[in-house]
Formats: sequence, C-alpha cells, structure tokens
Amino acid sequence: MILQSLSARRVSLLAPLACLMGVASFSIMDATMKMLSLGIGVYSALLLRGLTGTLITGTALVARSGLRLPPPKVLRLHILRGLVMTVMGWLFFLSLTLLPLAEAISLSFIAPLVALFLAAWLLKETIPPTAILSAILGLVGVGIVLSGRLSSTYGQEAIIGAAAILSSAVLFGYSLVLQRQVAQQAPPVEMSFWQNFVTFVALAPLAFFFLHLPEGTEWGWVVISTLLVVNSQICLGWAYARAPASRLVPLEYSAFLWASLFGWLFFQEKLTMTVVLGAAVIVAACLIATQSATKAEGKA
Repeated sequence: MILQSLSARRVSLLAPLACLMGVASFSIMDATMKMLSLGIGVYSALLLRGLTGTLITGTALVARSGLRLPPPKVLRLHILRGLVMTVMGWLFFLSLTLLPLAEAISLSFIAPLVALFLAAWLLKETIPPTAILSAILGLVGVGIVLSGRLSSTYGQEAIIGAAAILSSAVLFGYSLVLQRQVAQQAPPVEMSFWQNFVTFVALAPLAFFFLHLPEGTEWGWVVISTLLVVNSQICLGWAYARAPASRLVPLEYSAFLWASLFGWLFFQEKLTMTVVLGAAVIVAACLIATQSATKAEGKA
C-alpha cells in the first residue's frame, strides 16, 4: 500500500511536469514555424512538418509494435483529432504570420477555458473550483497583457490574424478534450503518428497548387520544428493519459512565458510592464492548478 501510494504521488507530480515540458516544446516550435511560414507559406510549412513527423513517428511505431491498425473506435478518434488539429494548426500559423508571437499566444488562451467546460460535458469530469479559479485567473493575466498590446488600432491584417487565432483557440480547446480521450486508449507515439499522418493526408491533395519547397537552411527548420512537435505530442500524450484534463489544461498558460521570450529573441518584441504583470498572474494560475490538485490527490 505504501509503495502504491508513493507511485501514485510520483505520477501525480510527473504528469504536470511532462505537460509543462510539452507546452515549452510546442512554444519553441511556434517560433520556428513562424519563421518557416514567413519563408515558404503556412500550407507548405504544415504539410512538410506533417510528412517528416509521419516518417519519424511511423518508424518509431513500427519498431515498437509493428504494422497494425488500432481498434476502429480508437482509429476514429485518431482521425477526428487529426482533422481538428489540421484546421487548428493552419489557422494558428496563419495568425502567427499576421500578429506578434506573444500577442497571438495571448489570444489563444481562451482554449483552456473552452476545454475545461468541454471536459465536464464530454468526459463527465468533475471540475474543482480551484481549476475554474485558475482558468479565470489565467484569463485575467491575458487581459492585462492585451490591455497594453491592443491599445492601438488594429489594421485589416491584424483583424484577420485575431479572428484566426480565436477560431484556432476554440478548436484547440476541443482537441485537448479529444487528446484526453485518445490518451487513455493509445500510447503517445501512436497518437503522434496519427496526428501527423492525418495532417499530411488531408493537405497533400493541394500540394500541386500551393507547395513551395524550402531552400537551404529552411530544410533545417522543417526538421527542427518536426522534432519539437513530436517531443511535445509525446510529452502531452503521456501526461493526459495519467491526469485529468481539468488539472492539466491551466498549464497551457505557461506557453505565454515562452512566447514572450522567443518573441523578444527572434522577432524583437519588447517586454513591457503589462506583459511582465500579466505573465506573473498566469504563472500564479498554473501554480494554483497544480498544487491544489496534488493536495487533493494526496488526501484521497
């Protein structure tokens, strides 16, 4: 009993840590995909990442379990999640070409709030008050940031970018719930393979019209972005298989910290006091979510 308790507590700590690592990896990938999308276009960047991701995870999957299809129920979830992520990804990376990185990430933070209530509706999860509080607190932090970033008038491109990121965020909230459903029935490598494969298959028919091949170092960004997204998919898949969505979703807010850093490093975005204050509130929201959930599991 003592060993089981220690093992359960270890998993309860490792799951949010894996989620945070997955979010960080995704955030770095966002910066590389923004650079790639500005060079060869959103469609080409997403298609080539899907192709390389399929090859990498497909090789790992064959080595792990051989060539076999998952059960029909699980396969349907893989396909549905892959299609949702494809549309979500295209809208998201389109927004990155029209908005500053940190601003786009800020607007995307309606996703965790969407996912919290979808988890209650679709997964029948009990949403603890602290999870709702942390989600609202995270949105307050985003609002603080936006109060400084949105003080100027939006141009047409920025309006399109904002609409794209908000639409993407709703789809991402749904994808988080699907991720929890799939993660309980499939290993992380399988999840990553099907997500990349469905994206590639869905986009491939348009390659004749829209594909622009990378040149020189752009091929390196394709490989790097693929490795980052595969690492993130595996980390998040592992985490969501071991912890409820209501506990992990608020950790998505930590992506803003990385977006602020890489926006400054690669795209010369300046950090203002509103950004720093908003980030501090977001971190507080993440800490409330993880610590309260860990205490509740410990008492159980």
